Formats: sequence, structure tokens, C-alpha cells
Amino acid sequence: MSFFQKKRLFLLLIGMIVLVVLIGYSLTNRSQLTAPEQFVMDTVGWAQNTIQTPVKYVTGIFSNISELKNTFNENQLLKSKLSEYKSLVYDVQELKEENEQLRETLNKTDSINQYDTIQATVISRSPERWIEQITINKGTAHGVDTNMAVITAEGMIGKVQAVSNSASTVQLLTGFDQFNRISATISRDGKDIFGLIEEYDKETESLLFKIIEESDKDLEKDELVVSSGLGGLFPAGLPIGTVKDVIPDQYGLTRTALIKPAADMYDINHVIVVNREVSGEDAIQELEEDEE
Repeated sequence: MSFFQKKRLFLLLIGMIVLVVLIGYSLTNRSQLTAPEQFVMDTVGWAQNTIQTPVKYVTGIFSNISELKNTFNENQLLKSKLSEYKSLVYDVQELKEENEQLRETLNKTDSINQYDTIQATVISRSPERWIEQITINKGTAHGVDTNMAVITAEGMIGKVQAVSNSASTVQLLTGFDQFNRISATISRDGKDIFGLIEEYDKETESLLFKIIEESDKDLEKDELVVSSGLGGLFPAGLPIGTVKDVIPDQYGLTRTALIKPAADMYDINHVIVVNREVSGEDAIQELEEDEE
């Protein structure tokens, strides 16, 4: 073995001994670190801190983005739920109002059961003739005929103008003119006041009630005007409207009352077609009473 090989082996042996000594020394419990150990620890700590700070920052950014995305998704979900809730509230309100209208219509049908009645629903309303006509889903197949009175739970709205097999056109009171008159009356204990509903005045939004026969007392506001049954078309006792005001003509000979329609002409969904003829059961009852 050459000198250089022996020297290399000797140095390797010395190095291993030094390494073992250092390892053993580092494993001992010491309160003070050597300068190399402090240098290594400080270097490693600084490197960790240097790397950890940007890593935490980037991680925080991605975490915030994820939270923002989750917040956005939750917000969209809440908006969708809120929209569904509002739609549900609206539907419930619509059903409630329709239910109340149907109940009122049924109650009105019961109150005029001496006449043949046909319940119907409005199926269309022309924008061009919004305040003049409506179309209902009952026709000749259901017993509807022209000139029959049409009412709601609130009062009269007009008459049947044209009829097909399964539908009918109703002329509203707001579309009446001097060629479509209704014999009407204001009932009083002493003497009734008779007159004619002649037309609808768009300026005052009132029916014009021309007084033919009246009592000595002046008309009072909110007095009820009903059909008299004398005209030959409409049954008696159907509410038409209430008195708003009374105006004399230019000669002071006759007076005309402004009548506020009892029914809302702009909100009509369910109607009752009233036949002037007395229903079968009531007719039999009247015959029996006549025979007695």
C-alpha cells in the first residue's frame, strides 16, 4: 500500500471519528449552542421565515378567493330562494283574493235564488274596448241569452250583448248610451223614486240616473239605486250604484243623479248571468200559492 493511500485512509478515519464526536456532542443536553449550531439554526429559521411569509400570503389570497366564491354562490342561492318566496306569496295572495271573490259570488247566487242564475268566468277583455265589453265562458249551451243581466257580488255590471254556443259578450254599464236604458229606483219607506239609467258619463265616471218620479224629499248621498224590474229586461232589486250628486237640467224641470257604479268595472273575474224568468222551483211554489 502506497503512502498516499495510507494517508487517505487515515484522513477518512480521522473524519469519521470527528463526526462521531460531533454527533455525540450534539446529542448531549446542553443549554448553550455552539457557534456553528447557532449559525445553522439562524440560517434555517431565516430561510423558513422568508419562504413561509409569501407562501402564507398566496395561500391567504386563494383562501379569500374561495370564500368570496362561496359567498357569491350563497348569495345567488338566497336571491333565488327570495324570488321563489315572493312569487309564492304573490300566488297565495292571488288565490286568496280569487277564493274571496268566488265565496262572494256564491253568496250572491244564494241571495237571488228566485231567479235562474249562471255562474261564469271572464276569459278575455279587449284593450280597445276595455271599459265597454268583456267575454265570458258561457253561451247558449249553458242557457245564456241576449239581454240577460250580468252581475258580480258587488252589483250589476251590464247585460249580455251577443251569444255563441260556448261564450258570450257582455256590454258593461260603462259602455251604455241612450239606446241602452235601465229602469231603476231608489227605495224609500214613504215613496220610491223612479228613473232611468241612461248612459255613462266618462268625465264624472258616473252613471246618469234621470229622475222621472220622485218624493218630496231631496236625494241623499250614498242612497242605493237598484233595478226596478219595470223595463221588461232586468230582474228587480239588482244593485246598480249609489248616489254621488244631483244636478238639475238647465230649465229646472228634471233632475239627474250621478251614480257611482256598485261594481268595480276594472276588476271583473267572476260573474253571474241572471235570467229574468223565475226559477222552476219558485214558479211551482208561486202556482201553489195562487191555487190556495
